[in-house]
Amino acid sequence: MVTQRNGNPNAEERTVDVVIIGAGASGLMAARTLKKAGKSVCVLEARNRVGGRTWNGKVLDAQGTEHFIEIGGQWISPDQTRLTELVQELGLETFDRFREGKSVYVSPDGTRHEFEGDTFPTSEETVSEMNRLIAELNQLAEEVDANAPWEHPRAKELDSQSFRDWLESLSDDSEAIDNISLYISSGMLTKPSRTFSVLQAALMASSAGSFDNLVDENFLLDKRVAGGMQSVSITMAEELGDDVILNSPVRTLEWATPDPSTADAPNNVEADVRNGVDNNGGPGTVTAYSDRAVVHAKNAILAVPPNLYNRISYVPPLPREQHVAHQHISMGLVIKVHAVYETPFWREEGLSGTAFGGDRLVAEIYDNTNYGKNFAGGEEGKEDTFGTLVGFVSDVYAEEMWALPAEERKERILDAMSIYLGDKVKKPIAFFLSDMAAEEWTRGAYATSYDLGGLSRWGHLQNKPTGPIYYSSSDIAGAGYQHVDGAVRIGEAVAKQILGQG
Repeated sequence: MVTQRNGNPNAEERTVDVVIIGAGASGLMAARTLKKAGKSVCVLEARNRVGGRTWNGKVLDAQGTEHFIEIGGQWISPDQTRLTELVQELGLETFDRFREGKSVYVSPDGTRHEFEGDTFPTSEETVSEMNRLIAELNQLAEEVDANAPWEHPRAKELDSQSFRDWLESLSDDSEAIDNISLYISSGMLTKPSRTFSVLQAALMASSAGSFDNLVDENFLLDKRVAGGMQSVSITMAEELGDDVILNSPVRTLEWATPDPSTADAPNNVEADVRNGVDNNGGPGTVTAYSDRAVVHAKNAILAVPPNLYNRISYVPPLPREQHVAHQHISMGLVIKVHAVYETPFWREEGLSGTAFGGDRLVAEIYDNTNYGKNFAGGEEGKEDTFGTLVGFVSDVYAEEMWALPAEERKERILDAMSIYLGDKVKKPIAFFLSDMAAEEWTRGAYATSYDLGGLSRWGHLQNKPTGPIYYSSSDIAGAGYQHVDGAVRIGEAVAKQILGQG
């Protein structure tokens, strides 16, 4: 049986209360919560590391010096209280993002403006339009329940209209629309604003507390973890010890008894589970077959993005509605740009390193200089002497860049960044592009979202257990949606659901 399902006759066999698939922040938080309550767990991770979409990395300069970078998610905002609590529980340190000095805004005509405060230096008319659109989005966010946006009375209507079309129905100011769209499209969902719905955008705003919080970069991108956000997962994994098995992708999940009435012998169709199972969400017999282990459990938690559910073969197949729903969920595409310099030269010029351009190749830039000790170096309690900038190339622009040869790609991106911060940007001592879409067990960034119409139609299924299988990731969180905070919250919540069944 073991050999049939995973091809490894030497696979270790374990029997636990709960098997967790995925050792990102969500899966590890679920495991941590269950274990503290006295349950036995086993976490199976496909990668050779924990952390999922948080990933501490390094890049070398021409002299061979290593520089620390955060390849994946990294920031904590004030509303992400559960993540903040967890960081403190784990004994990790945080530090504030540097934001002293003037920010830079590049208008649609290419004019560069330095400014202070939260308001882009555009015309009074455009500022007025932006404020009006923000007010509309705040109102919508207030109406939408982040945990159940599909229950909004106008959910189907809002989910059938693209975010861009909705903005254009309210305003004819293209600069205002581009700037508002930036925060959801390029900044969050990393998809063109015509490919996702108003309801999806409202969910994003509702999850953050308001759209105001999304446009306030000082709020949203507030703190970082010294040593990198992946340290959260690394520390939890260290607590769990041998309960975490790396390099062990789950190939098959046996989870239920098929309904014999669904078999179709004349057409050689085997029995399956078409309409759910009895006692949905209750414990049963689950067996996960991975490359290094076969784990028998009462429950399973899928702690991976929904776009990866189909990497597992389910025996019997999941109910038809689950299969169809997952076909309407996809990741966005973004390039996270890391450029390291001898010093943070922009500070010497009175700049914060923060820069925006509504519909430009590089739409956002931030000072990402490291603080404290990390695995590439650094000193406890001190900021790096090297300066680091992080920028973002999103959706169609990311596609365009990946189609170019490496040197041309680098030149184009640095040229785009220099428009904001000057020619010194063009000469980093180290340069790295995060490519989460090429990472086998992610396949995109930052998170999944639905096609037009998908959230209102299928969203109610995303948190509903399928027999003994539970779902847990930031992609389906309410509060903290798309953020590490959401991963932590839903991991803990799902664990408590399982504990509540006895």
